[in-house]
Amino acid sequence: MKSCIDTIQDYGLRSIGIGERLLPKSDFTLCEQFTLIGSGMIWNIYFGLMALVTGYFLAVTLALGKSSSNRWARKPAEWFIFVFRGSPLFIQFFFAYFFFLSLKKSYPMFDMLTSAWAGALIVLFMNTAAYSAEIFYGALRTIPKGDVEAADAYGMSGWPRFRRIVWPTMMRLAWPAYTNEAIFLFHATTLVFFSAFPAWQQRGDALYYASYFADKTFNPFVPYPILAFYFILLTLTVVGVFGVINTRLNRHLPAERRAKMRFRLTLAR
Repeated sequence: MKSCIDTIQDYGLRSIGIGERLLPKSDFTLCEQFTLIGSGMIWNIYFGLMALVTGYFLAVTLALGKSSSNRWARKPAEWFIFVFRGSPLFIQFFFAYFFFLSLKKSYPMFDMLTSAWAGALIVLFMNTAAYSAEIFYGALRTIPKGDVEAADAYGMSGWPRFRRIVWPTMMRLAWPAYTNEAIFLFHATTLVFFSAFPAWQQRGDALYYASYFADKTFNPFVPYPILAFYFILLTLTVVGVFGVINTRLNRHLPAERRAKMRFRLTLAR
């Protein structure tokens, strides 16, 4: 029987194509389940981190567009946010996959979009951008008028005013809610396994491996708690990182005026 160290060496990076190609077939050890489910978490972190980073910039653009007085900038932003917030993420995955599949048939160059690493990431990117944009838009509307008037009095306008006054204040006000969106996004990456995007060569995410062990052992009470354990660790990491950023954003305020980080269980969006 393999030692746990050998198992980690064989399966620790299996989800990205490094190590053993074949999955264990029987006599599953606890170490194998922890290792393979942990290996699958690499994809969940990839989806969540890439969608969060790229979606942030689109979200800020959409929030500014929605708050614009220009109809040609406001309406596209409003409809984008409405469509992606108004439809279930699960349906968005299926719609995107079959759209990319039909696109691939006409234009083979789009073949990569039918893979989870690209196609599913695009869906998550657009979805989180829409939700984050609504958060930033709400923060924009609550920026104290005195801050903007003071900037005007100092002769600031356009980009300097946005960079030095509007954007930092918007981030400070929106950050606690944006943190919850980031947590939800990482949790939502588990839907990629259930979507139409295939797991290439059995290299799936954490839920893929948890389901594999549950099906083979007919015992869901071991792999799924392991999966939950990994996501709790991931959530604590996100809370810690975003908490540090929140402290940084509020460093200039008196202690009693600093925005508090509050988290609550979200059963549905």
